[in-house]
Amino acid sequence: MREIVFATNNKHKLEEVNAMLDNHIILKSLDDIGCTADIPETGDTFEINASQKSHYIKEHYQLDCFADDSGLMVEALNNEPGVLSARYSGSRDMEKNINLLLDNLKGKSNRKAAFVTVISLLLEDKEYFFEGRIEGSISTERMGDNGFGYDPIFIPEGYSKSFAQMDASEKNNISHRAIAVQKLAHFLQSAQVQ
Repeated sequence: MREIVFATNNKHKLEEVNAMLDNHIILKSLDDIGCTADIPETGDTFEINASQKSHYIKEHYQLDCFADDSGLMVEALNNEPGVLSARYSGSRDMEKNINLLLDNLKGKSNRKAAFVTVISLLLEDKEYFFEGRIEGSISTERMGDNGFGYDPIFIPEGYSKSFAQMDASEKNNISHRAIAVQKLAHFLQSAQVQ
């Protein structure tokens, strides 16, 4: 069994990732290791932010860990909100973030968007990156009650419903985080890190 810290306290993310990892990996949250710090995310790319978080845990707790940074990139808004997705409106209030995004898209016919996740894994003092990306579009209004974040307004390519209208298993098969975590899980389960 390998214990690894996922540098988050977001219960939705923990559940999603735990469901995708097999039984020989014990996932611990920041809460589980007693980390209450507001870990800095000051980078201007998903890679830098994910790396900042994983290095913080490695430096302060000396534990193998991974961290992710995710965001929504909307083509017509110059790929905003991007790394500022969680605080697009100036706060972490997702209702306000979604309202601002929908307001900023009013009158725009191009509603193409992509969700991106980058994971930084620090394992035995080496860093590895895994990326997941899913293309889609932004709906004109909220649809569905499942999921979190921008899920109610993101419609993945090839679908007519939003992430928030999917059940967890359906979303976990196609989401940006699922793609990145599958790459991470495959790597962790490979012989080189047993």
